[in-house]
Amino acid sequence: MTIAAAFWPRRHARLSSATDRLFEVELGTRILAKCHWQLHPADAPTIVVVHGLEGSAESGYMQGIAECGFAAGFNVLRLNQRNCGGTDALTPTLYNSGRSGDFRAVLGELIERDGLQEIFFAGYSMGGNLVLKMAGELGGDAPPQLCGVCGVCPTLELAQCVDACDTSRNPLYRWHFVSSLKGRMRRKARLFPGFYNLDGLGKVRTLREFDGLITAPNCGYRDAVDYYHRASCMRVATQIRVPTLLITAKDDPVVPFDPFLDPLVVGNPNIRVVAPDHGGHCSFISADAAERHWAEPRVVEFFQELFERNTTNPLASRATG
Repeated sequence: MTIAAAFWPRRHARLSSATDRLFEVELGTRILAKCHWQLHPADAPTIVVVHGLEGSAESGYMQGIAECGFAAGFNVLRLNQRNCGGTDALTPTLYNSGRSGDFRAVLGELIERDGLQEIFFAGYSMGGNLVLKMAGELGGDAPPQLCGVCGVCPTLELAQCVDACDTSRNPLYRWHFVSSLKGRMRRKARLFPGFYNLDGLGKVRTLREFDGLITAPNCGYRDAVDYYHRASCMRVATQIRVPTLLITAKDDPVVPFDPFLDPLVVGNPNIRVVAPDHGGHCSFISADAAERHWAEPRVVEFFQELFERNTTNPLASRATG
């Protein structure tokens, strides 16, 4: 199912043309959003969507959830993480699973510059980890404009996900991610000569090797073990105070199910977990043609439920999901 979803032909007839917008998330670093605005953006709720490892704003699931959300009356921003979607030149730095600060910066700008009052974040896989990490780090200090978050197959414990991807039963996923990351680093080194040391890159065969050689030393971590521990949203799961939906599949080949049963997750009353037996990784292909990509309308329905609740009773914005 995971592979089928990647190649499933899709049309997005209900999605408006996107306008580009750059967010400066730190000095010298900008990320690109593909924005779909309603006629009166300040009067509409907003969904910000973050893609997974080596994805982009153009990934099928990103466009699919944007179409679903836009048709339901939301502004939708499809965010590229650093370097993704052809944006390598916008920063000398790398993206990684710990850069939740980028999305706090986007949230802040949407509140301060755009005056948006109801904002929701959704993330897929690595993007799910990032938006959940953001919510946990904000904790009880989350601005009231952040009304809810959702992670679809989020990588709650990065070490477990990397090890699952690097097993002998997942050679296709491992090859895809590793070859794509290595290619990205070579492009990055050409754009910023002398900035990166790529010695040993040709010998990298697993995600753990890549993160030990490239991600950790270039992103402020001691090693891959330190990176996986500190960047995993599980470290702050108990601090999430906004209504949160986690959607995962028990047969996900990349994201193990065990972390979703952890007391840190199920013990937080703000977190709701939906876990069908089948769905693969970020796929959830349904036999129902009207909802072929099952998870996308579930995310939007969750946000609609929260928006309608908050509109009826503004004091309910911090109620559990």
